[in-house]
Amino acid sequence: MTHRQIHLGLLAQPHGDHPACWLKSSAPLDAATNIDYYRSVAQLAEQGLFDLFFIADTPATRTDNLHVHSRNPEYNNRFEPITLLSALAGTTKHIGLGATASTSFYEPYNIARLFASLDHLSHGRAGWNIVTSANDYAARNYGLDKLPPHDERYVKAREFYQVVESLWDTWEDDAFLYDQESVTYYDPGKYHITDHNGKYFKVYGGLNIRRTPQGRPVIIQAGSSETGKNFAAETAEVVFASDPTLEAGKKFYKDLKGRMAQFGRDQSELKIMAGLSVMVGESEAEAQDKYQELQRLIHPDVGRMRLSADLETDLSALPLDEPVPVEMIPAKANFHQAYFNQIAGLIREQKLTLRQLYASYERGKVTLCGTANQITDHMMEWMESDAADGFMMSFHVVPDDLSDFITHVVPEMQRRGIYRTEYTGSTLRENLGLARPVNRHSR
Repeated sequence: MTHRQIHLGLLAQPHGDHPACWLKSSAPLDAATNIDYYRSVAQLAEQGLFDLFFIADTPATRTDNLHVHSRNPEYNNRFEPITLLSALAGTTKHIGLGATASTSFYEPYNIARLFASLDHLSHGRAGWNIVTSANDYAARNYGLDKLPPHDERYVKAREFYQVVESLWDTWEDDAFLYDQESVTYYDPGKYHITDHNGKYFKVYGGLNIRRTPQGRPVIIQAGSSETGKNFAAETAEVVFASDPTLEAGKKFYKDLKGRMAQFGRDQSELKIMAGLSVMVGESEAEAQDKYQELQRLIHPDVGRMRLSADLETDLSALPLDEPVPVEMIPAKANFHQAYFNQIAGLIREQKLTLRQLYASYERGKVTLCGTANQITDHMMEWMESDAADGFMMSFHVVPDDLSDFITHVVPEMQRRGIYRTEYTGSTLRENLGLARPVNRHSR
């Protein structure tokens, strides 16, 4: 029997993706700004044959509750991601290099140029995660008191993307001749001006770098609202999903891929990667013990803070060991709707105390504690049930849990014939099985 091949991405956090990771990681304490350490993690993921090394980002630090934020290094000490990936491009050969960049705070020309440059530097391994941003800390860094409403941000993002895509097609693939004999560097007939005058952007010009190895970088998104799903169905080539159950994953997969036809797209043009965290052990009990040890290290201040941010309400006055009142749930979310809905569901359905809630909330992921066989079984079930095309892995403690996964789970996936034994493509698109887009001017 021939199985679909699993695609894997790594959400690359310095010490890991757990709020207590920095207390347990074997990484150097200065990992967040240690380029040699980042190189070693990227190379480790490449040894594990991952498709994508991905940097999530927000262009802000926190400006309040600093006594709480000081207990959790998230957000407060990070490289700018495109700069970081450019540095990693020279020390990796195969793994894709993706990063978040916000349509709320960049100009289209900046994004087009930055990611085109990254695609050239990496010989065709760049990916852009389109976000509209989801916190007002970032807004205040750019002269705003708060972010515009959710749907308005997506209207702007759609126009932003249209301009960027046009700029990436400035030059046809064979525009540059480099003909010394005729003294002709490029063919002027294969240069195309972007002339855009829209609601949010006015651009007249062209990108000052030739078309990229991939034609354009791979487009990544993670929106789960109705607006976000429509935008992804129209434009995305990779979507990070955040459904915690198989049934929810199947529903999201069918819904999102079912929207693509209205935009003239085939379902094969989009890969959905479900969020997944794993804790590997020789037995399920051993893996569960490792996970619970980490959970016990979450400081109550940090637990409250994470829940308050994603539920968009202040939980700081609530007792730790009493159920969270249902009436504290806001009517709707303006930031991360998937995370908001996950917390609200836990409050309504399980009547958890605040301590139980922050110990079980995983911000759109599933933590699977088990053996290599159990973890591979889980991944195969999601693939064979059409709930995912792959997984966006976020390891609780890096590099430790990543190393365990590569040592134990990757060989089991390979033994079952569901994971590559070597890279077969030279670009991120090729390794994901995505076609190289044709320049609109040469069709």
